[in-house]
Amino acid sequence: MATTGEAAKHHRASRNEKLVIGASSLGTVFEWYDFYLYGLLASFISAQFFSGVNEATGFILALAAFAAGFAVRPFGALVFGRIGDLVGRKYTFLVTMGIMGASTFAVGLLPSYASIGVAAPVMLVGLRLLQGLALGGEYGGAATYIAEHAPNEKRGLYTSWIQTTATLGLFAALIVVIGIRFAIGEQAFAAWGWRLPFLVSAILLAVSLWIRLQLSESPVFQKMKAEGKTSKAPLTEAFGRWDNLKWVLVALFGAVAGQAVVWYAGQFYALFFLEKTLKIDGGTANILMVIALGIATPGFVLFGWLSDRIGRKPIILTGCAIAALTYFPLFQALTVAGNPALARAQATSPVIVIADQAGCSVQFDPIGKNGFDRRSCDIAKAYLAKAGVSYSNQPAPPGAAAQVKVGNEIVTAPQPASMTPDRRKAAIAIFQDALGAELADAGYPPKADPAAIDRPMVIAILTALVLLVTMVYGPIAALLVELFPSRIRYTSMSLPYHVGNGWFGGFLPTTAFAIVAATGNIYDGLWYPIIIAGATVVFGLFFLPETYRRNIDR
Repeated sequence: MATTGEAAKHHRASRNEKLVIGASSLGTVFEWYDFYLYGLLASFISAQFFSGVNEATGFILALAAFAAGFAVRPFGALVFGRIGDLVGRKYTFLVTMGIMGASTFAVGLLPSYASIGVAAPVMLVGLRLLQGLALGGEYGGAATYIAEHAPNEKRGLYTSWIQTTATLGLFAALIVVIGIRFAIGEQAFAAWGWRLPFLVSAILLAVSLWIRLQLSESPVFQKMKAEGKTSKAPLTEAFGRWDNLKWVLVALFGAVAGQAVVWYAGQFYALFFLEKTLKIDGGTANILMVIALGIATPGFVLFGWLSDRIGRKPIILTGCAIAALTYFPLFQALTVAGNPALARAQATSPVIVIADQAGCSVQFDPIGKNGFDRRSCDIAKAYLAKAGVSYSNQPAPPGAAAQVKVGNEIVTAPQPASMTPDRRKAAIAIFQDALGAELADAGYPPKADPAAIDRPMVIAILTALVLLVTMVYGPIAALLVELFPSRIRYTSMSLPYHVGNGWFGGFLPTTAFAIVAATGNIYDGLWYPIIIAGATVVFGLFFLPETYRRNIDR
């Protein structure tokens, strides 16, 4: 009878653990779905809300609005982390889910720039800020909640399911976007169909809230509350005392910053690179990424499980090191597989802008006032930037007209300073026609040829990039939970996580594309994640402790 009783007790515990993991993870999948929709639809959002500027600038501004949601995530971590340590884990992440769902639904109803002018992007950014605040409180709550239910020897495995939610949220968003695009067609999707994935989130919100309402509070928090050991001032304890603050800094610079850039480079930047740089149509790029995500996603659980056996630190730092060493060859291989004509043209007929660099502007115009038609160098670079052509720079004597060398052919840009507006416009048109013809003769394609895409190779490269994501991200929740005491755990772990992923990671697409716009080289944006990941390896080796055998019931 005792054996039967023990078996029944074990069965109930197992069911409870599965409910905790399933409910927490499903709710977090929904929140990531909401958050990622914006990134996937950045091109459409750019056209709808930032149509008052040129195309390249509009896309960067759309990415900047995407990043705005990440910018406020640390503040959400402070606000909701404090509430979570004072009031409890469960109700805090119920509130964050409600805020996220309402904000996402509202994006689907926003009028466009054409309808209400500058108020449209202002309202859009406001909703992104609310989403960022909500997400800043969600992750720490869900990770802490699961970890405090998990056995010590399975904490990496259990929390790895939370780590899958970011990718599963992206996966769900991709599936919904692809399904709607194919169902209604590209024209209808661009006009109004892009709103539907945002509106559908209302259904997911209702289901997720209902499931999470079935949960009880974390046993660790309940025990602390019963014993009167909860923190009265979580922010002061977490960040006002050096004995805890130092571990916040170690977590950020020795683990999370590198994890964040590897994550966003491997999923978001790779997808943007396919669509915006290699000019693969959006539907095809999304499908290729979905397949890669489907193949690689079990890696989160695998590396979470492995971290219970060999530790969190070696897996995370090894993933960062591999990423830093392989990003350039992987993205170059992605170009060869995704747009072979572009790769051949770059190899056989490289483009060089020969110009007085003092007379060149960065090809980024946040307020839409620079038409890049006033100086010879700007005229040359603006055309190449819009065409998505990679180029290098070569200095020319001061005041000289800019020249664009395509292979062995040279096209000279006009000097517009002394021209009337009509003459300048005509001269620019002649130059653009001539340069366009040279690029076409050299084999530079206006877009990727669908028949020429090496789909198996593209999927293999994307899968390798996502596997690096799973390597650095799978064990991170367990590591962060184990670094901090339970009374201030929600607050302490949330801040480094969201500074890392909100700032270092969230600004990656914008920063990388701005670097590309500044230098002209389509691969230069990779320097950002490479440098951050490499610095994390060095810092983590010296300062990050191993945590996988710690008891967190303290």
